[in-house]
Amino acid sequence: MHRIIPLPAAYIERVRGGIDDLGQPVEHHTAKGGEPLRDGLRRAAPGEAILLASYTPFAGAHPYKEYGPVFVSAAGPGPERLDRLPTEGAQPYLGKLFVLRAYSTAERIVDAALSSPAEAEAHLAAFFARPQVAFVLARFPTYGCYGLRLERT
Repeated sequence: MHRIIPLPAAYIERVRGGIDDLGQPVEHHTAKGGEPLRDGLRRAAPGEAILLASYTPFAGAHPYKEYGPVFVSAAGPGPERLDRLPTEGAQPYLGKLFVLRAYSTAERIVDAALSSPAEAEAHLAAFFARPQVAFVLARFPTYGCYGLRLERT
């Protein structure tokens, strides 16, 4: 079993205060509609106030540590559910294809798969069956951006 780990509350607070993970100012945008909002695990509505900021899902200093752009709502609530992957609805958050990368506690890649809503649970079960896998990151395949983090329950 696994659970979705939301973006850290301290990160959301800092971003809504104007500073991202790299210490630089966030960008304020008006959504065109469809931007993936990492704080709510949903797609933005047209006209919604959103923020663009750098984020790293890694704690340690190592070659795998990377920063990338994420959209968050300017003032929206957190996700409605954290118990399953957000792959449903007219405009699903993760979409038809996404990448799942399994990492060790040392934040090193153990394995990865190009996945889909139909295959994701099997991929996650296989990853989390391996004792060296501590967490899995879902990423958007086209741009490679961070989507969400999953941990074993």
